[in-house]
Amino acid sequence: MAADGNRPVQADGNRLLRQAIAYGGGWTVALAAAALLGAVAELLLPAALGLAVDAALGGADRWWPLAACGLVVLIVATDTLSNLAAGAGTARTTARLRHRLLGHLLALDPRRATRYPVGDLVGRLVGQAADSGQAGSTVVFGVAAALPPLGSVVALLLLDWRLAVTFGAGLLLLAAGLRAFVTDASAAAAGYLGVQGRIAGRLAEALHGSRTIAAAGTVRAEIDRVLEPLPQLRAHGIRTWTTLARASGRTAALAPLLQLAIVAVGGWSVAQGRLTPGQLFAAVQYAALGAGLGSIVATLNRLVRTRAGAQRVAAVLAEPPRSYGTAPLPDGTGRLVLTGVTVYADDGRPVLDGIDLRVPPGATVAVVGPSGAGKSTLAAVAGRLRDPDAGEVLLDGVPLRRLSRSALRQAVGYGFERPVLVGETIAEAVTLGSAAGSEARLGAVARAAAIDEFVERLPDGYQSRLDATPMSGGEAQRLGLARALHAQRLLILDDATSSLDTATEHRIAAAVAAHPDRRTRLVVTHRVATAAAAELVAWLDGGRLRGVGPHRRLWRDPAYRGVFAASAPPRAEPAKPPAEPPIGPAVPSVEPAVPPAEAAVPPAEAAEPPAEAAEPPAEAAEPPAEAAEPSAEAVR
Repeated sequence: MAADGNRPVQADGNRLLRQAIAYGGGWTVALAAAALLGAVAELLLPAALGLAVDAALGGADRWWPLAACGLVVLIVATDTLSNLAAGAGTARTTARLRHRLLGHLLALDPRRATRYPVGDLVGRLVGQAADSGQAGSTVVFGVAAALPPLGSVVALLLLDWRLAVTFGAGLLLLAAGLRAFVTDASAAAAGYLGVQGRIAGRLAEALHGSRTIAAAGTVRAEIDRVLEPLPQLRAHGIRTWTTLARASGRTAALAPLLQLAIVAVGGWSVAQGRLTPGQLFAAVQYAALGAGLGSIVATLNRLVRTRAGAQRVAAVLAEPPRSYGTAPLPDGTGRLVLTGVTVYADDGRPVLDGIDLRVPPGATVAVVGPSGAGKSTLAAVAGRLRDPDAGEVLLDGVPLRRLSRSALRQAVGYGFERPVLVGETIAEAVTLGSAAGSEARLGAVARAAAIDEFVERLPDGYQSRLDATPMSGGEAQRLGLARALHAQRLLILDDATSSLDTATEHRIAAAVAAHPDRRTRLVVTHRVATAAAAELVAWLDGGRLRGVGPHRRLWRDPAYRGVFAASAPPRAEPAKPPAEPPIGPAVPSVEPAVPPAEAAVPPAEAAEPPAEAAEPPAEAAEPPAEAAEPSAEAVR
């Protein structure tokens, strides 16, 4: 079951199986034709062999041995064609299912996708999608396996109704056992795949945190944690094989008894003159053909696993993808408005609570606050990486929900603290594989992100392979920043320069500020220098907007200074906020949308604060080289 908010969405694995059968296309049709023709030939073979026996005894046409040989050749040919069509159809279906599942995953709201552990999703994409891809061949082979028993009943009925009744009674007993097998095996297979997914998810988590595990010396404890579900996996596995063995044992015990019954009844009919020796031979062959239900058990086992895999794939596909509108963006320079924006965590706790914020076009707004205040969530909502549960976000007057995918992604760019670089080469990582990324444009964004010198030192430059290029955290962060600089209206930096030294950050800030289109910038930061350089600061606390205004005015609040003191290194406090070049030039007017009591700035306060409001006295003055961030001691 997939969740849609608090409402469960039923995942329809049977519907996905039907779609998977259709995905096989012509190969599934060819498989069905070959399997059906082969099954008919197998049903005709006992009759042809019986007539060949009668021909050998002089009671039938002498061409029947040749007919029997022709049927054998036909069975071999159809079996070969069936295997070819099954393999090709399965490959085609599996590929289509994997493309569909991967595309759906990437279209999900990130918080929906993160409900599934990475290892579990890999298992569904690689393993369960392959199981589902066998739907067409499994169903066709299942139908083909059911034809011999049913055809045998009809053939025995044509020979002698007593034979048909005897054989039919045995088949009913076998069918009852197979029904119980399907029920038990389905539950065991679903449980096995579920536990397997949990182990894969824990393994992916452990590999991601391998350095932490090694540093903490908790390797043994982590191994135990990853493999903790193994007893459950073993229990489901034992149940699967026990169920299969039980069904196979019933079939193996009942099949010979059925053949003996047919021989007895058929022999009596021969003695009564109702059957010829050749017909008795044919009856025994039909009994062997119909009672050989081992193929049906194997096919049912495949069908059970295929259905369980389809159910797990369908559970992800049932998650509603993010929808986009069709509206383009009008002319504008990035006016961002958040109105009544509220976001809830999965447990119902508000992460953002009634945020009202207006960012003037071309302005730079620093978003600050203690850990857990909702800064990254605000950044995600501002560019529609996440939709608010209430409220609206507008860019140049258009709600983000109404924008087309292309319009939104051309307008908004994101830089992250730990960017994930995708693509084969550095050029693809920066341009995201876009053919529109010319070499001149690539070089420009690389220079703006201060990563051009690093790339140019590589032997293959921008065509260097990512997996063969060792880089530091700061270099990866700058590549991610270069990727974000395609933004035409709104650039959102979520602690995107946290791994950079002060000089590099200064260079990047100047380059970003020099953008000719006056992009609007929303910068999540923990650094006082970045906040001081911004035209506005949005101060978050507990999911609420506690204040919006210039850094100089907010600095007079001890609680605001405490936001930076909590993460600042032990340095002396500057006599006034650092005078680094701003990320963007000052705008004539700003429009912070906060409650009047917090946001209104009297004209006198907009100027330099009076002497008594300036930061601490003489002992806090700092040497010029230390004018970066205030220390915890100084801000007190």
